[in-house]
This record gives sequence, C-alpha cells and structure tokens, in this order.
Amino acid sequence: MTDTKSISDPKRAEKLKAFDRLLTIMDELRESCPWDKKQTLETLRYLTIEETYELSDAILENDLEEVKKEIGDLMLHMVFYARIGSEKGAFDIGDALNGICEKLIYRHPHIYGDTKVENEQEVKANWEKLKLKEKGNKSVLGGVPGSLPALVKAMRIQEKARGIGFDWEKKEQVWEKVQEEMTEFGEELEKGKTSTEAAKEEFGDLLFSLVNYARFINIDPEEALERTNKKFIKRFQYLESESKKDGKTISDMSLTEMDKYWEAAKKL
Repeated sequence: MTDTKSISDPKRAEKLKAFDRLLTIMDELRESCPWDKKQTLETLRYLTIEETYELSDAILENDLEEVKKEIGDLMLHMVFYARIGSEKGAFDIGDALNGICEKLIYRHPHIYGDTKVENEQEVKANWEKLKLKEKGNKSVLGGVPGSLPALVKAMRIQEKARGIGFDWEKKEQVWEKVQEEMTEFGEELEKGKTSTEAAKEEFGDLLFSLVNYARFINIDPEEALERTNKKFIKRFQYLESESKKDGKTISDMSLTEMDKYWEAAKKL
C-alpha cells in the first residue's frame, strides 16, 4: 500500500530529485562554507523556532507563496540537523524518515492493520493508547513539550486528555465552567490584591477554561489571539501615522483624541 503513490504519481521522480538536490547542497555547504561548518544542533535551535513562527505567520495571512518559502526554510533546517546527526554517528536523514514512516504505520492500524474505527475521535483515542505502549511514554500528557507557549500547551493537554475519554460531554458544560472561573476570579479581585498567588491561579483557571471552550466550538485560541494581535497592531500603527500627518505627537495626545483615530482605523 505504501508503494502505490510512487507508481501512480508521475511527478514523484521530480520531488525526489529536488530533495536529493537539497541533500547535495547541504553536504557542500557543510564542507565548504565557514558559517555552515560552525553550526551545531544548539546554534540552529533558535533559528528553527524563528522559522516555525514565520511559517505560522504566513499561514495566518493565507500567503501561500510565503508558506512555500517557509516550508523550504524548515526543510533546510531538518536536513541540517540530520547532517550533524550523521557526523556524530547517531543517525542520518534516512533513519529519521524511516523512523517517522514506521511510526505512522504503527499508529494507523485502521489503515495498515485490522483495527476498525468509526470516526476521528476513535482514531485519536487509538493514537494516544499506542503512544502509551511506546518506550518512554508513561503518561498520556508525557508527549506535550514543556517549552510550548502556555496557550498552545493548554490546547494540547486538553486534546490529549480527550483522546482517552477524559473530557466534558457538552459545550454548555464547558461554558458553565468558564462562568464559574470568572466568578472565582472576580471574587479575588474584590479582595483588592490582584498580584496574589490566588489571583494568578484563578486567572490561569479562567484562561484554561476559555481555551477548553474554544476547543469545543472549533476555534484555535492561539490563532484567534494572534489575529487580534495583528488587528491591534494595524489599528495602532494607523493611529501613529495619521496623527503624525496632522502634526500631532502621540505621547502628548489625550485618550479622547486618540480614540478618534482608533475609531477611524476600525472602519478600514
């Protein structure tokens, strides 16, 4: 079954040739370029994170041309890591690719085995159960990277818990939880000590419950918040540029004056 695509896709040879070209260029750069020769897994790490966020931005902007470019940048990084792994005698790109292929086959027994599934949720449940059987996975939540941004981490934690059936049944129940957490946070605010550990904990609970509700209504909270960030930046920069055209200094303007520009920006 895994060989069918390579036979039926006339462009497969071109794709393989392009990947081989990247491998060749990587080898040449690693051997000849002073900068590339100095790189390590550690020095590349922060660059990879930056490239990942650039891909995320392109996706949010629905800029497919930019998505293509960022995919290329990330592919370069993956090949770079594999080249370094090969130099250390630990693994090469073939090992990494075969590893992910074997994992995909193992975790899709409904495609490559005799397991029967009825829907997407059963696929996710099987995935999490199989992960627990793998070496090193002692908890369903063990696969959630500790360095993930908190908002994304909350989403992944909830998704994984749902995968083994630990979840609310209805979105109305989740909304009730949101309201409950809002009330508890409000009670802490009324005490007049908003910087206390209790206030921080209640605010965290409120955010976690909002992420949970977003998941139930099929909204990606990270994407939603980033869209709002971009909207705010666009409107604020309009405020800056337009007030400057009118000979005003934004730091000297009253809030009422700034609001006029802000309302105009909302209409764009």
